Amino acid sequence: MYIHTVKQRIPGLLSVALLAAASYGLMTIPSLSQLGISPLVIAIILGITVGNIIPLHKVLTPGIQFSAKQVLRTAIILYGFRVSLQEISTVGLPALLIDVSVVTLTLLLGYQIGKRVFKLDSDLSLLISAGAAICGAAAVLAVEDVIKSEPYKATVAVGTVVLFGTLSMFLYPAMHHAGWLGLTDTQFGVFAGASVHEVAQALVAGSNISPAVGETAVVVKMIRVLMLVPVLFLLSAWKTRQSAQQGRHRQKIMIPWFAIGFLLVIIFNSFHWLPSPWVGNINQVDLLLLTMAMGAIGLETKISKIRKVGLNPLYLAVMLFVWLLCFGMFAVKHS
Repeated sequence: MYIHTVKQRIPGLLSVALLAAASYGLMTIPSLSQLGISPLVIAIILGITVGNIIPLHKVLTPGIQFSAKQVLRTAIILYGFRVSLQEISTVGLPALLIDVSVVTLTLLLGYQIGKRVFKLDSDLSLLISAGAAICGAAAVLAVEDVIKSEPYKATVAVGTVVLFGTLSMFLYPAMHHAGWLGLTDTQFGVFAGASVHEVAQALVAGSNISPAVGETAVVVKMIRVLMLVPVLFLLSAWKTRQSAQQGRHRQKIMIPWFAIGFLLVIIFNSFHWLPSPWVGNINQVDLLLLTMAMGAIGLETKISKIRKVGLNPLYLAVMLFVWLLCFGMFAVKHS
C-alpha cells in the first residue's frame, strides 16, 4: 500500500521539481538576481501561473499535496541548520527582548487589526502577521501547516512579505545613510534584524552598511526565527481549543512535530559536529525543498479566490510595515 502511495506521488513531485528547477534557472537572469528575489518567490508565481492557465490532471494531486505538506515540514526542520545557540548568545539580552517584543506585539496587533479593522478572517490575519513578525515566507508556510488554511491565503500572505520585505531591504539602508533613523551602525544591525521580514533581506539591508552590520542583522533575525517554535505550539493549542468550542471532535492538542525537529536541529547545529561545507550543502537542499513547497502551494492557488479578498490584506501589510519601522527604531534606541 505504501509503495503504491509513493508511485501515486511521483508525477506530482516531478511537476513540482520542474517548477523549482525553472525557478532556479530564472534566478540566473541578472535583473532578478540583483534584486535579491528568492527562488521561493519565483516558484509561487510560476505555480500560480501554471495552475491557473493549464488544467492540472488529477494524477498530479497526490504529489503536489505531498510537497505542500510533508516536503514543507522537512524543509522547516532543516531550516534549523541556519541557526546556532552561540550566534544567538552574541547579541545579548537587549536584542533578545526586542525580538520577543516585536514578534509578540506584531502577531497580536496584526491579528486584531486584521479582523476588526480590515474585516479579514482569522487565518489570513494570522498568516500576514506571522510573515511580518517572524521570518517571512517560511513562517507563513509553517503557520499555514498548523492552522490548515486554504492555499490561496498563504499565497496572499507571502505576497505581502515579498513586497514589504523587499521595500525595507532597500529603504532602511537609504534612510540610515541619510541619517533619518538616528541609529549607530551597530544599532542599525539590530534594527534590521528585528524589523525586516526575510533572513536574506535582513542580511542585504545590514550588509549595505558593512559586513559586520550584516552579521549582526542576521543573528538578531535568527532569534525571531527561533521564536517560530513557541508560536507554532501556541497556535496549535489555540486551534484545538477553538475546535472544541465549536463542537468538533478535535480535543487533543495537535503537536507540530516539525517544530520540535526544527528546535532539535538548532541544538544539534550548535555543537558544530558537521563540517561547514556539509551545512552549506544542507542549506542548499533546504532551499530547494522550500522552493518545491512554494511551487506546490502556487499550483493549488486560484486567482479567483485571491481577487475576492480585495485590497484589505495589502492595507494590513502596510500597517505592519509602518509598525515594524517605528517600533523597531524606538525599541533599539531605548534598549
